[in-house]
Amino acid sequence: MLRYTLMRLGIFAGCLVVVWGAVYSGIFPRGYGNANFLWLLLLAMVISAPISWVVLRGERDRASARVAGRVDRMKANLDANRAAEDGAEDGVHAQGQPS
Repeated sequence: MLRYTLMRLGIFAGCLVVVWGAVYSGIFPRGYGNANFLWLLLLAMVISAPISWVVLRGERDRASARVAGRVDRMKANLDANRAAEDGAEDGVHAQGQPS
């Protein structure tokens, strides 16, 4: 997941540099007054999102599979713990002791 995040940030940083160059060379319009930095960030986000969606598809699928595997292991551990607790509780009830 960290690798995917770093790759996504790298694409955003690259887009930010390209947008900054395009704004200051006059290809893209400048923002109003002091809002130029926010304009640069907005343009970079809008451009980097579809690029990340296409370029990082494989990495996103691998990260998703790792997360799903962790969730499955956690569910299995919870089920095992519940079964162990149920077994211990059944043993107490079989001996006639209150829980």
